[in-house]
Amino acid sequence: MNLIIISGLSGSGKSIALNTLEDLNYYCIDNMPIGMLSSLVDQLLSDWGKNHSHVAVGIDSRNSHQDLEHFPDLLKNLTQANLNVEIIYLEADDTTLLKRFSETRRKHPLTGEDRSLSDAIKMERELLYPIAVETDLLIDTTHTNIYQLRELVRNRVINEAPGSMSILFQSFGFKHGIPSDADFIFDTRCLPNPHWEASLRPYTGKDEAVIRYLEQQPWVGEMKQHIMDFLDIWIPRFEKENRTYMTIAIGCTGGQHRSVYMAETLHTYFKNQRKNVMVRHRELS
Repeated sequence: MNLIIISGLSGSGKSIALNTLEDLNYYCIDNMPIGMLSSLVDQLLSDWGKNHSHVAVGIDSRNSHQDLEHFPDLLKNLTQANLNVEIIYLEADDTTLLKRFSETRRKHPLTGEDRSLSDAIKMERELLYPIAVETDLLIDTTHTNIYQLRELVRNRVINEAPGSMSILFQSFGFKHGIPSDADFIFDTRCLPNPHWEASLRPYTGKDEAVIRYLEQQPWVGEMKQHIMDFLDIWIPRFEKENRTYMTIAIGCTGGQHRSVYMAETLHTYFKNQRKNVMVRHRELS
């Protein structure tokens, strides 16, 4: 029996993630009071739960401060109740959240006469910290639109193969910011840059011309092999600790050539060995 807890910052996409699960036949409950989770578990373990083996609940900062503080203790009780509990936490940087609230004209749940939007976002991060530190899957939606988020949730959660860890290789550009949801970050900026070859500049690391160029560079093959060797050793060790998700980010300057090539190559290599391996190119989306 699976219970997914969706939490995170207001404006980061929690409702979209929950709606995606609902579309995929999860029984979903939004704005769940933390104090009612124990009652929900009792329901799941009763005859009612036999018809609802996949349940998702949304928990936000409108819970009491005391309940949020004691969330880790409650989580421990849930995992001891023979439930497969996963926490998905969504966030975005402050600039993006401020822009989203400005564009939609929505009211942040923690704003008030004496609290600005920026202060409310800061306060919410602090309130939700006890949930954030228990997260199985962190999703940074700073550079993600609603369609990409739906696809990401669908691919990482619904297509998860039983007993295997979901692995995402994600390329990105350092000049656009480091992804906060990465478990490992590899920097390819020391490799020859196709951007400085005028004929290659319009292409990406998925195009044959760029692939040929990079594979002719000795350092590229050396770095690729070192990353493969490292992950071959450490992925199984994380998996033995019942880790459910892993995000491996590959960065270059702009996120167009070197990081895309490396992420594609690593994705192909590990997809031939394992189930539920995905690739995403943040700057190409």
